[in-house]
Amino acid sequence: MSVCANVLIQVIVEEFFDSGNQAHKHVLNVRDEWYFLSNKILQPRNLSLFLRQQDKFYNMKKILLALLLLTLTTSSFARKNRNKFVVIETTMGTIKVEVYADVKQHADNFLKLAGEGFFDSILFHRVIPTFMIQAGDPKSKNAFKGEVLGNGDLGYKVPAEFMDQYHHRQGALAAARDNNPEKASSACQFYIVQGKTYTDSELDGIEQSLKRKMTEQARKDYKTIGGTPHLDGSYTVFGQLVEGQDVVEKITMVPRDNTDRPLEDVRILSTKIKKK
Repeated sequence: MSVCANVLIQVIVEEFFDSGNQAHKHVLNVRDEWYFLSNKILQPRNLSLFLRQQDKFYNMKKILLALLLLTLTTSSFARKNRNKFVVIETTMGTIKVEVYADVKQHADNFLKLAGEGFFDSILFHRVIPTFMIQAGDPKSKNAFKGEVLGNGDLGYKVPAEFMDQYHHRQGALAAARDNNPEKASSACQFYIVQGKTYTDSELDGIEQSLKRKMTEQARKDYKTIGGTPHLDGSYTVFGQLVEGQDVVEKITMVPRDNTDRPLEDVRILSTKIKKK
């Protein structure tokens, strides 16, 4: 038995069994007997006992490793399943986004607003081809034609939550914000990325300008499916489009004025929260 294996068993024992219960005591007995036997000079009369204890030890090891794998798998699955989905019905089609539960403050805030029907009748007030579509300004619900939008809010901000595993790949759901030094997000305005693809040399230049290194996955995504890499580390990504990228593209292509507001209103009709 290697030192690494002994350490692993010790960790598993301490992790899975309370020091006061019988299972814990039994496992420790098996472990201690193994240590004694494995360090003892094996006389012929002890060989049978040694082999029986060895089988006993390995059977317990298999059980403990199986429990460890099951726990890790279940934990990962549970974390994944905590994510919720929001179906956004618009006048140009249906969009479905997955909201990341581990970006907790943004996720909780967005789901609360969606559940309350806040986004119903909100306009996509800013749309830019190969960039993104933006919505969430409460003033847009009753805005007249040509009114400049984008400054409406709810009187509070959501603290920035930047995570390396989430970047501005195509379809990213992210929070808009003003130019505050903390990079805190708007309480209600969000955008969905359309973006474009980039070459390695272009991404190198963006890294230099941002003074931050992209993850390997982010670089791969920006070269293949596209996105808006210059926004990483400045705007919080808290979800991902799972259906309706074609709808996003259609919205970006509508005629718009010099503030990037569509000439014909593109409106959110409703939002529904789903578990999957």
